[in-house]
Amino acid sequence: MSLDNKTAVVTGGSRGIGEAVALKLAGLGANIAIVYVGDENEGKAAKEKVEALGVKTELYYCDVSNFEDSKKTVDKILEDFGSIDILVNNAGITRDNLVLKMEEKDFDAVISVNLKGAFNMIKHTYSHFMRKRSGKIVNVASVVGINGNAGQANYSASKAGIIGMTKSVAKELAGRGVTVNAVAPGFIDTSMTGVLPEKVRKEMSAGIPMKRIGLPEDVANVISFLCSEESSYVTGEVIRVDGGMAM
Repeated sequence: MSLDNKTAVVTGGSRGIGEAVALKLAGLGANIAIVYVGDENEGKAAKEKVEALGVKTELYYCDVSNFEDSKKTVDKILEDFGSIDILVNNAGITRDNLVLKMEEKDFDAVISVNLKGAFNMIKHTYSHFMRKRSGKIVNVASVVGINGNAGQANYSASKAGIIGMTKSVAKELAGRGVTVNAVAPGFIDTSMTGVLPEKVRKEMSAGIPMKRIGLPEDVANVISFLCSEESSYVTGEVIRVDGGMAM
């Protein structure tokens, strides 16, 4: 696979799955726009790693849940790179709790970042992809968006929404040569899951048919396929990357 001379936008690209995706796509030759929010040093460190692979790399601080900020960021990326060929919507947060104890602000925050953030980025790149009559959009969902999970009603709802939006946008853009797909990771070893007690991690790992926690690179490998020409006849799909967890 080659992504030479392509430009990929990766949200939540400064760590975890997002950083792994940025590195994988850069390794295939794509120039990378890293969109992040949070620790600036973390963002700069990710940029340095990607740049070391010899591709053009820029860093953009943006709260994707903010409609206007997302538009300004997309406009700046187009100004800096001239084109966008790939959009990977990976930015996401958790605010876990049982519905009984979940506060409204925690539900709203997760929906706003995970679901509306993906909508905002798709909205602001949509016309560009239509004019180009080509492009790849990959949204990061989750197996909990398929199966649900106690204590994650907000997160599950946001990821189920991602799946529905993926299929709808895929139907809208298919005639324009743009593919829109989603990946649904299972239990992946990131900072989001790293806060769990070791006992819980071992119990969850034991419940996975492949008997191991997934790596960010496992997800990045599937995303890179969906960003390549090898997947040119695949659209509207949701591919689980979960070691058999949701079989």
